[in-house]
Amino acid sequence: MVNYLIQLILDFFIISAVLITMYTCNFYYLSYLSSKRNVKHIIIDDRNPSITIQLPIYNEKYVAVRLITSICKLDYPKDKIFIMILDDSDDDTADLLKHVVAKYKKLGFNIMYIHRNNRIGYKAGALKNAMKFTNTEYVAIFDADFIPPNWFLKKTISHFSDPCVGLIQCRWGHLNENYSLLTKAQALSLDFHFLIEQNAKSNSNLFMNFNGTAGIWRKKCIDDSGGWHTATLVEDLDLSYRAQMKGWKCIFLSDIIVNAELPVQMNGAKRQQFRWAKGSIQCAIKLLGIIIFRRKIGISTKIQAFVQLTRHIVFPLILIQFIALPILLASSVNLYVVSFMPIITIAAYLMMGPGAYLIVIHKLWGKKWKSKALVMPYLIIYSLGMSINNTIAVFDAIFGTKNEFLRTPKYGIIKKTDDWKNKSYNLPFTKTTLLEVFFSVYGIIGVLISIFSNNIVFVPIISLHVIGFIYVAYLSISHTKFKKTKSFSSTIINNNKTSKLYYRLSIVIISIITFFGIYAAYASYQTHVYPIDMSRGLLDRIIASSDVNSILDDLHRIKNYLPKDSNPVWLFPTDSTNFVRIQKDLDNLIHTVTILKTVNDKTTFNTGMIDIDNRSQLIKENLVDVTPYVYVSISNIVYSVIWIASILGFFTILKKKNKELSTKNI
Repeated sequence: MVNYLIQLILDFFIISAVLITMYTCNFYYLSYLSSKRNVKHIIIDDRNPSITIQLPIYNEKYVAVRLITSICKLDYPKDKIFIMILDDSDDDTADLLKHVVAKYKKLGFNIMYIHRNNRIGYKAGALKNAMKFTNTEYVAIFDADFIPPNWFLKKTISHFSDPCVGLIQCRWGHLNENYSLLTKAQALSLDFHFLIEQNAKSNSNLFMNFNGTAGIWRKKCIDDSGGWHTATLVEDLDLSYRAQMKGWKCIFLSDIIVNAELPVQMNGAKRQQFRWAKGSIQCAIKLLGIIIFRRKIGISTKIQAFVQLTRHIVFPLILIQFIALPILLASSVNLYVVSFMPIITIAAYLMMGPGAYLIVIHKLWGKKWKSKALVMPYLIIYSLGMSINNTIAVFDAIFGTKNEFLRTPKYGIIKKTDDWKNKSYNLPFTKTTLLEVFFSVYGIIGVLISIFSNNIVFVPIISLHVIGFIYVAYLSISHTKFKKTKSFSSTIINNNKTSKLYYRLSIVIISIITFFGIYAAYASYQTHVYPIDMSRGLLDRIIASSDVNSILDDLHRIKNYLPKDSNPVWLFPTDSTNFVRIQKDLDNLIHTVTILKTVNDKTTFNTGMIDIDNRSQLIKENLVDVTPYVYVSISNIVYSVIWIASILGFFTILKKKNKELSTKNI
């Protein structure tokens, strides 16, 4: 039964590795396609067609005015622009927008304010509702945190000279890329998406996606493709795929950059990643069947559509590998690419991952590649740390869990000196953080297993996951702040001071609980598991040896390492895993070796050595059967339950305190 489970875990590990490798290789394939010469679009139309600029907004008081101001500065005939403010806000953003709209109306702008009392369909619902009032030939869309340059329309609209072009997507820039390591990692990830994936697909017949903002649609294309749907969390991806299935072309313009604000709070970044991951899988469930069976779509396009829509499956696969690796190492399963050659294994990991990415970075940024390469380790840590958050999103989509469209709050952060921590919209950490703490401890145990099982090559691989989980969990907690209100009374100030002190204390308490878990795991491993690992190693040496004195010394050491009695298999125990029997077998083996020391006949000696090897092999197999049960001993289960209960209890108290202090601040 144990061997069957280990084999099953190994199968999952190998399948995950193969699938991750395939998705990684596809990225490199797209990198090759993106390096091909850009397709030149013939521009013969120099007219200024009418265009509606739709600005979906929900509680964006820190950036909404900045957006509208930049739109009204566009270098384009004023009578050809129709600006629509699609406001679903339920805070003071609504009043702010009304004043701004009134101001620009007086200046002669054709600007319309549409406020919905509900958020039916969320952003997609607002865009769908706006189409009722849209009569222009084209529709441009910008999210609240974007700042289009004043030449944007003049440089983009002419690319619609081809009547088959339904969408033009422009590249995202980053207003606050250098604000923190978090923003640098996000910026590099987005640059990979636009400069590799979007570029490659725009230059070929592959489906590319609308990124939800910084793009222009032909209104006829939206209508022909069925309009905005509200069934998924990524209405942009959904509509762009439906448009291309209808035969419309989508173009990516890498040289037109629209700057935007990256999330500066970890909880906001996690929310954004969750929405993208879940929405992509929702679109896969909705559209892949149609794409695969539609004859007019080419095989390569179908394959790339499948890869893009399902690529977030990589995160559960990463988590499977992370969970499986310590178990396989503890079970002495050989995971090297080439047996007994760890260096080949680590070289394979490096070449498939960071090594190849560095080549891509060098190709994209040329002389400036070093500054981007320095960000690569942070991106790896950030991506691995996000694997739990995005895995939950994937399973939410697969099992059809309904989620509200939760916006990613922005704070108008541009300079390093800008502060967001005392502003509204700050998000608290979620239950996902608890899993991140748990897997951090699990990973540290995995590192210890790698060391004690002489598989040092896997230490950096597991450690990267651990650092990622700790990094994301720490920022999730430290970035949690209580709501700031309009009032600045002494009571509010005191509550804010209390909240800061409370969260500093919470980080200390979580650190103590985490340290206790790590120490308990280490002590348990050192006391119960490590002696068995050492014994198995000594048995390997006995099997390979013909020196009876050395064998006798090793057998006595094994007897001292192993327990004198008990059976680790507390549920359905077997005689082969009973340490009383194993100790008797060792005594008999010692007796045989002692007798063999006095034997002078070579044939008898060789026969005796074969018998010792066979009996040593049987004892080793018994210890292999024992090992998994030592990990799940009753004492370990009790300690684990206490540790998890402590974490859960503390998080419950923390959340309750959060609500209490937030209520006091209202």
